[in-house]
Amino acid sequence: MKYLFTLFLFIPLFSFSQDTLEQQLDSISSSEEATTFLKENKPKQGKIFTFNKAKHKTRLANDLFNLAKGGKKVIKTDFKKTYYKVIDKSEVMYSKFDIIVFDASKTSLEDVIVKRNKVLALHNEGYRFKDLAKHNSSGPTAKMGGDTGWIKTGDMSTAFDEVAFNEKHPLNEVFTVDDIENNKYYLVVKTEVKTPIEEITVLKFSEDLD
Repeated sequence: MKYLFTLFLFIPLFSFSQDTLEQQLDSISSSEEATTFLKENKPKQGKIFTFNKAKHKTRLANDLFNLAKGGKKVIKTDFKKTYYKVIDKSEVMYSKFDIIVFDASKTSLEDVIVKRNKVLALHNEGYRFKDLAKHNSSGPTAKMGGDTGWIKTGDMSTAFDEVAFNEKHPLNEVFTVDDIENNKYYLVVKTEVKTPIEEITVLKFSEDLD
């Protein structure tokens, strides 16, 4: 009898805690509020991240994109309950480029400029830009033939953004970027014009089920 009484006391307390957590999640309407929530509620059990519609093609991502701002998806297993709350939805301008990176931090600027000019001359002679990138670029995109994928301003350096995202450069035209501050010198080809791509900011929070 005493055990049953204790159990009856526990059940409404557990339900109350569940309601309180969901109420807290429902009240969040910004990234700042989500960050505060995580600090106050076991931050190791949650995180804030961004889904990009062009990059993320999973079933979960698709379900979240179908939610309105403020929408919530709950996934429950035998041991865990995970909440996904859409904090924000927006369209961000992205472009794509092929790049060849020449690193002046490991050699002289003069040698870098000479090498860049030689590679440009090879391209003008008919060599494919992607092949030249694979064999001459010092950047991590070399193995992809210089393809940056979809990027937005801020993903690269300020010097790169100011030149590469400038509308004066038409598609498939080779141009140069000098990032003096970071000792990086580029050959660049714009492969996709600025395109609005939907992004969502999502708060993920998990709790263990007793």
